[in-house]
Formats: sequence, structure tokens, C-alpha cells
Amino acid sequence: MAHAKGRFSLARQAARCTDIDLPAYLRPAAQGQMMLKFLKWLFILIIVAIIGVLIWGYAPDIEPSELQAEYGKPPSQFIALPNGQSVHVRDEGPRDAPAILLIHGSNASLHTWDGWVEALKADYRVVRYDQPGHGLTGAQVKRDYSTEAFRDTGAEVMRKLGIDRYVVAGNSMGGWVAWNLALTYPKNVTGLVLIDSSGAPEAKPQSVPIGFQLAQSALVRPLISIFTPRVIIEQSLQQSVGDPKVITPEKVDLYWKLLRHPGNRQATVERGDFPRQEASALAFAGLTMPSLIMWGRKDTLIPVENAVWFARQLPNETSILYDDLGHIPMEEDPARTVADFRAWLSKTGLDLPETATSQSTPNPAPDPATVTSPGEEETSAEAQDGP
Repeated sequence: MAHAKGRFSLARQAARCTDIDLPAYLRPAAQGQMMLKFLKWLFILIIVAIIGVLIWGYAPDIEPSELQAEYGKPPSQFIALPNGQSVHVRDEGPRDAPAILLIHGSNASLHTWDGWVEALKADYRVVRYDQPGHGLTGAQVKRDYSTEAFRDTGAEVMRKLGIDRYVVAGNSMGGWVAWNLALTYPKNVTGLVLIDSSGAPEAKPQSVPIGFQLAQSALVRPLISIFTPRVIIEQSLQQSVGDPKVITPEKVDLYWKLLRHPGNRQATVERGDFPRQEASALAFAGLTMPSLIMWGRKDTLIPVENAVWFARQLPNETSILYDDLGHIPMEEDPARTVADFRAWLSKTGLDLPETATSQSTPNPAPDPATVTSPGEEETSAEAQDGP
């Protein structure tokens, strides 16, 4: 019994020694409380950070009337289509001049063609419009972002204006709309111009601007209608061009504000849910109107390999590559690119008030080796046709 009491006494003394010798913050109970406090403050910091990011990127819709006052001044007009869609359109130049339809790309607007229109409207009737889900047109009236809806919007705009025959030029997604127009309405399309166009089966981007990545992000999609930091638009534009210096604060504001037209940001998300049919050699075999391919070699979103594919399919093709330009050549260097466009119009006879036919005699498909860049043995305005 005495031996047991001794052991019990020693245990009590050891426990007392432990309580005395260990610092308070090392005791098990204290450590548990400290961990709880740490987790609590970490949670608070995370919540504050999230709120801060949301406040930083918060960008509500802008009233259409406010945007129209800034970006819808004359010669802007709004045309009602048979499906009930109201479309923002600009129709400039002599009424009896050869007609040109210009179609912008994804998340852009008809303003992407400002430089070209200034150089063309004295001699041509130039029509451009904001595609559904873009600019002052706003969301598609039935939220239909199918190939057919985009294609027929362009066709209906020209019908409402009473223009039966026209050259159609499109950039990026606008190029996709342009070649679909040419496939469906070949008797109306007298010439086809593809500028860094989407839709070729070779389309494998080297890099995608951050804005496009966020629009398709499952995390961001629920917030897209209110969360659009201006800096993201600026970075996306800079990533899209050959020289980021061409992206001015005014240009960033234009893209950023028009994206905030009610319905446009949601349309950016919803467009990705509609399947797109790739261009096919079989379908393109029926396109025999004169065609022009213009491409920036620094385009990483739709690389130049896509230009080569289009060149192989279009028999009456002229190709011009720009070593120093990116995805939107007509915005990056409007003077140089529109001069090349005008030279092509003159060369093909499409600068005349009455063009011959919308379907010209086909030539053999060009060898992609004939695709030239400005300054390579000839000026860009005189780039060779395929043999």
C-alpha cells in the first residue's frame, strides 16, 4: 500500500511540474483555442478578399440610352428585322455605289471598322452593324445565337436596306458569319473577304485572351453580368494585337462600355453553348466569287495556319499576310489594310458600280506557298493570286 501511495504521489508531482514548466500557449487546450482563432481570422480575411475583388470588378449594366448618346450618334440608325430584332446599323456612302458589308468579331462592335469606313465611304456604300449580343443591338431577341441566326441577321439587314449585291468582309467571328452568308446566299455576295476568320478546321489557338477564358469559366459565369474589371478588357485587347501600344484608353473604354449593354455579357456566355459547324472543303468548293484573305502573323487566337486552309479552298483567292499585326488588322493598321482592300476591289472589278456576276469562273486552287506578306517580292496591295 505504501508503495502504491508513493507512485500516486510521484504522478501528482509530475503533473504539477508539467503545469508549471510548460508555457501557457503550449498547453493542449490553449493550442486548440489558438487554432480556432487562426481559422476564424483566415476565414474573415478570405471573405474580405472576395468582397474586395467583387467590388474591384463590379461593373453593372449601362442604360442603353446612355450608351446610345455616346456611341449611337448619326449616322447610326436602328432597323427592325422580321423576327422582331432591332439592329444598330450604319449605312454610309453614295446610294448607287458598289456596296460593302462589314461584320465585326466577338465582343467587338461596328466601331471596329471606323478607320476603313472613313477611307471607303466616298466611293462605296458601306454598311456595318452590331451583331446580336454586341454593341447597341443588345441581346438576340429570342436568345438564339446559332449559326443561322447570325448569318440571317446580316442578310436581313441588307434586304431591309434594299441592297441585293454586295461584297462581305468579316473579322474573326464576323468572318465565320461572312463565309456562311456566302455559302447560303451566293447570288447576293459578289466578293468574300476573310480577316483572321474563325471556322477553319485548323483552328487551334496558341493562346486565348484572358477575357475569353473568364467568359467560359464555370466559376465566373454566374457573375459575368456584374463582374467585368476594365483591366481584363485592356489585357485581352493587348493580347489580341501585334503591338499593345495601339490599344488606347479610349478603345478600352469603348469595348468595356458596350460589353455592359444589357444582355451582352450574358450573350457572351450563351454563345459558347451553341455548336458551330466547321468549314468544310466540300462546302467551300461551291464558292467561286473573288475572295481576299487578310491575316496577322502575330495572331495567337486564330493562327496563320487557318489562312493557309482558307487559301486552299477558295479558288479565286488573294492572300495578304502582315508580319507585325495580330488578330484585328483593320483596327491595328486601318490605313495599310484598307489600301490593300481597295487594291483588291480594283483588281477584281468589284469597284465598279455594276459587278458582272456574283459567281465568277473558278481558277485552280492556290498553292499555299503563294501566300505572301507585304514586302516579300511585291507590295501587299499586289499580292499574287494562286496559279
